[in-house]
Amino acid sequence: MRNLPIIALFILLTNIGIAQERSYTFSLEQAIEFALENNRSVINADRDIEAAKKQKWETTAIGLPQINGAVEYQNFLKQPVSLLPASAFDNRESTIQTVEDFFGLTRTGSPEPADGLIPVVFGAKQSINASATLSQLIFDGSYLVGLQSAKVFLEISENAKEKTDQEVRKAVIAAYGNVLLAEESVKISERNRVTLQKNLDETTKIFENGLGEEESVEQLTITLANVESVLNNAIRFREIAYNLLKITIGASISDKLQLNDNLESLVKENIVLGLLNTDEGIENNIDLKIAKNTERTRELQLKYEKSQALPSLSAFLNGGYQSFADKDFTFFNEGNRWFGSALIGINLNIPIFSSLQRSAKTQRARIAFEQAKTDFTETEQRLQLELEQLKSEYQFTVEQYETAKENLALAERIEKKNQTKFFEGIGSSFELRQAQTQLYTIQQEYLQAMVNVINKKTELETLLNTY
Repeated sequence: MRNLPIIALFILLTNIGIAQERSYTFSLEQAIEFALENNRSVINADRDIEAAKKQKWETTAIGLPQINGAVEYQNFLKQPVSLLPASAFDNRESTIQTVEDFFGLTRTGSPEPADGLIPVVFGAKQSINASATLSQLIFDGSYLVGLQSAKVFLEISENAKEKTDQEVRKAVIAAYGNVLLAEESVKISERNRVTLQKNLDETTKIFENGLGEEESVEQLTITLANVESVLNNAIRFREIAYNLLKITIGASISDKLQLNDNLESLVKENIVLGLLNTDEGIENNIDLKIAKNTERTRELQLKYEKSQALPSLSAFLNGGYQSFADKDFTFFNEGNRWFGSALIGINLNIPIFSSLQRSAKTQRARIAFEQAKTDFTETEQRLQLELEQLKSEYQFTVEQYETAKENLALAERIEKKNQTKFFEGIGSSFELRQAQTQLYTIQQEYLQAMVNVINKKTELETLLNTY
């Protein structure tokens, strides 16, 4: 009975672990769709777009009416004293007494003010001032440029999101292909191991019966050991490939994945030689759009620096109430008086002379703009060259795949012939091992050729921005 809490805790933790583990079955397109919703980079790119939209409104709001309120409370711990000349009055003593009575002053010492000056305190000890100000920007050149910049910034964020989606799509296709490659490698290595084990068992029996050589057994043992090593490595690589795919699509490492597609069918879908003769150009390439965004940003920066030489005009309306108290906090007592005030005005700011600082900033912005235009031209030419290069590489990978497919069929026939010759006693174990090693190498080349076709077509589609 004392172990029941421990058993209950174990069952609870086990159930939690099972609940957190999810299972997915994906085709390649489904994996891409899942990644475009759950990949961490994609999620953050969506947040960047939302932030850009907020910044656009933030910039727009600068030119809209602004209302600000203020409440100020003051309490003099010791009120400042001002001095008035007593000579300005006919009867100094009566004037002093009148001023003292009015301001609530108490004199000490000689009734005659020193140096003919009367000390007085103006105002009450406490005051509250509540006000509200309405302001409106009428004209500001930099504000107009800011509106354009906010729009361009949103376009930059949207293009960055598109670029992220493209990179994630490429990564998913590559990771998906690696999983299929790993699965096929494991299957082929397991078949090779079974065949070799059978050959080794038969050869061992032949040797034990005195009809064969020990070297034949040793040769096959070496080959089997190599195949088992390749198989173990393929199994480890398969685990890594699955985990990489999980991370790429935004799933958890603990989730289980099952893939619907196979490598052969994907290769057939991705052999589209019409892409080599397509009329599509680089106009929709996302890198070209980003380069254009940079150029536009530099142009707006130049406009902004020019706008700093223009005057700015704004208007304001201010209204408020003020109340006073001498000793106690009586502002909100019945009968306390509040004095209202209102003010309207305009502010005109005219830049006159900046010791050529504005001119230097404008020239620097102009240089940056010219650099951006040059970078755009360079990007355009580089992408055009890259397009031709990718078409050539894509055609080459398709040709490599066809060649590898033919070579695999030849290598299988050669290996089968050498097996027959070996067991009929007209071929050596060394020749058989060479044929088997050649077959295993071509098998891996064939698998890699299939993956290369898929990845190279993805690169070409990404450059053309067509899917």
